[in-house]
Amino acid sequence: MTATKRIRVVVADDHPVLRGGLKALLAAEGDMDLAGEAATGEEAIRQIRERRPDVAVMDISMPGLDGLAAIRRIAAMGAQTKIVVFTMHPEEEYLFPVLEAGASGFVTKSSVDRELVDAIRSAERDEVYLSQSATTLLLQRHQTGESGAAGDRLQTLSQREREVLALTAEGYTAAEIGRRLFFSPKTVETYRARVTRKLKLTHRWEVVQFALRTGLLRPP
Repeated sequence: MTATKRIRVVVADDHPVLRGGLKALLAAEGDMDLAGEAATGEEAIRQIRERRPDVAVMDISMPGLDGLAAIRRIAAMGAQTKIVVFTMHPEEEYLFPVLEAGASGFVTKSSVDRELVDAIRSAERDEVYLSQSATTLLLQRHQTGESGAAGDRLQTLSQREREVLALTAEGYTAAEIGRRLFFSPKTVETYRARVTRKLKLTHRWEVVQFALRTGLLRPP
C-alpha cells in the first residue's frame, strides 16, 4: 500500500499562543507535519529557504518585514512553497494584494479550523483556495465594464480549451481533469499552457477570475 504523502507546513505568526494552536491543528491531521515556525517575515523566509516546506501558513501583520512583503520575497526567490495567508484582516482589504503577491489562499482567523486545513491541502495541490466570500469579491471586482472584453477573449478558445479552463477554475487537478475528459495529465497541462498563453493569464487566481467573468464558473 502506498503511504499517504505528508504535507510539510511552516507556521509564521508573531503570537506564540496562535502558533501553538496551529501546531495542534496540524498534529491532529493525519497527512500534515510541522516543518518549522517563525515570528517574523524574515524568519519565515529563512525557514522556507532552509526547510523547503510544501506550504507556509503566514499572517500579514508581523514585526519587521510583514507578511505581504515576505510573500513577494518568497515568490521572487523562486521557492516552490505555497503560501496560505491566515489573518485577522478582512478580505476586502488584503485579498487582491496577497493574491497578486503570489499567495495561494486567504483565510481569516474568524473562520473555522476546517477552512484552513482545506486551504493548506488546496495549496499543496497547486490550487488557489477561495472561500465563498472571496469568490464573490473577485466576481464583483470585474462585474462591470469587462464582461464583453472577456467574452471576446473566450471566443479564441476551442471547446476543449474551455472545458479545461472551467475544470481548472473549479479546482480539479490535471489527473482529475484527464479522467473526466479522457486525456493524459500531460495533455491536460498542454491545454492549460495553451489557454493561459492565449488569455495572457499568469496566476491560477486569474484563471478563476476569468472563468467567473465569462460565466464558465458560477459563484458558490
